[in-house]
Amino acid sequence: MTSAVITTLGLMVGLHSGTKSKLVVIGGILIIAIADALSDALGIHMSEESENRHTTGEIWEATVTTFFAKFIFASTFIIPLLLFSLNTAIIVSVLYGLILLSLFSFFMARGQGERPWKVIAEHLLIAVVVIVLTHYVGEWIGRFCS
Repeated sequence: MTSAVITTLGLMVGLHSGTKSKLVVIGGILIIAIADALSDALGIHMSEESENRHTTGEIWEATVTTFFAKFIFASTFIIPLLLFSLNTAIIVSVLYGLILLSLFSFFMARGQGERPWKVIAEHLLIAVVVIVLTHYVGEWIGRFCS
């Protein structure tokens, strides 16, 4: 889920910077939610098939569960856009995403016996780099395409 958080935040920030349109940002979230969820579900499907240890029903259950879990998770980023102005919603979404990323990183690090603060810092740094880059790419595209 960590990559889904970073991907969604990057998309939101880039689209906001380039268009300043709530509708475009919501559309982008839905598109990335579908594409990312289907992509991961297909990956799970193929992985489960290649193990040759699961029934067809188990494989499809894993596929469908993966799709809906990823889709619903990414779609939660729409909620701030429905509740706040676009600028406020972007800030709320970035904070929400960074908190989720920190929590996922914490539990992952603990499960692997690593120092949580190191893993959290690494993942937050990557997220911030993605957010900054997509902001400037969005602004650049907005200048040339408007």
